[in-house]
Amino acid sequence: MSSDHYSERPVWADRAAIALLMAAALKIMANATISPALPALEASFPDVPTAAYLTRFLVSAPSLSVVLAAPLAGVAADRFGRVPLLVAGVVLFVLAGTAGAYLPDLPSILASRFILGVAVAMTMTAQVALVGDMFEGIRRSAFMGWQTAVINLSGFVFIGLAGYLAGYSPRLPFLVYGLPLLLLPLLASMAGRERASRKVVLTRGGDTGGDLPPEAGWLIRALAVGLLTLATVMLFFLMPSQLPYYLHENGFDSASATAAGLGTLTLSGGLFAFSFKRISDRSGLGMTLAFGYLVMGSGFATLALGATWGFLLTGTALVGAGYALVQPGFLLLALQVAPANRRGLVSGIVTTSMFLGQVVSPLLLTPVIQVVGFAPVFYGAAAMLCILALAALFSVRLLLQMRTTE
Repeated sequence: MSSDHYSERPVWADRAAIALLMAAALKIMANATISPALPALEASFPDVPTAAYLTRFLVSAPSLSVVLAAPLAGVAADRFGRVPLLVAGVVLFVLAGTAGAYLPDLPSILASRFILGVAVAMTMTAQVALVGDMFEGIRRSAFMGWQTAVINLSGFVFIGLAGYLAGYSPRLPFLVYGLPLLLLPLLASMAGRERASRKVVLTRGGDTGGDLPPEAGWLIRALAVGLLTLATVMLFFLMPSQLPYYLHENGFDSASATAAGLGTLTLSGGLFAFSFKRISDRSGLGMTLAFGYLVMGSGFATLALGATWGFLLTGTALVGAGYALVQPGFLLLALQVAPANRRGLVSGIVTTSMFLGQVVSPLLLTPVIQVVGFAPVFYGAAAMLCILALAALFSVRLLLQMRTTE
């Protein structure tokens, strides 16, 4: 079957697109799924002096492994193929993710989370590179909107399920990591599609869509996209890493309230992501990113106003809606600056930046919260996001100008 035939299918009717959308959902599953169980998990280890720190770090521990492994995974994806790396990553994801349900102590659970991060690095870099190989132009933009929607809506399901299971035992949410086993048959069937797509790349001289720049300067632009990504994710990750403790401190049932807050965030993001293509087509990518940052900032400012159900649900909904416009922009920019034979490596750079932001967030912001409290940090995040809105307007325009002058 020809590549042209594939390009005629709508995203929702393309089997490969469905498989890649489901694979993208592993990103949110990796970290935020266990957030509702964190306070109860900490309480289940009363004799561990460092339990408060270790349980917080369980959320971001996979991110540290991704930071180290994603560039290597990107090189492997370019050299050995995307689909084999993606399948191997899913298998490792299931094995390491479910281990927290039965491992005996916090250090061993933490070790399994580091291994989970290696699996995430494999799956995310291979998945993004495959998107670049198999989709182009308007269809690629449409896919990115769908991808953000699926990530958020699946996060709503996963976090809601984890919150329900955490009410029975803080170990049960780890079993949610077994669900990707259902994805393996779809992924294994994609090997032929990958070979066909790469033949098209070679036939067109290394450019699948006519919208990619030549080799020169691509690394500088990729690093610039990575820096913007890192700063954004560091602020966004206040939600899964700190929201449970903010709610617990203010008298909420942390498990159910966190599930409600993060569920609202992901549901809002999932619904709003469907408008990404329409907004970016009308306003341009730079303006779309800026608008997303402003919406995120208004969400953090709302959370800082007070710990009530109204502010909680409104604030998390705004953060989720804004991030639904920002995240697809990172990936589109990354694919635009990547030569076809470097898509794996550039995907690894952006993946590293995303997860480095998740690592830095609790390490940098937890001490600040302990000194000044949650509200000033939320207001500070809102101010930083306004600055990033201005940065996005100028940086995206600069990246496009650099591309067109080569």
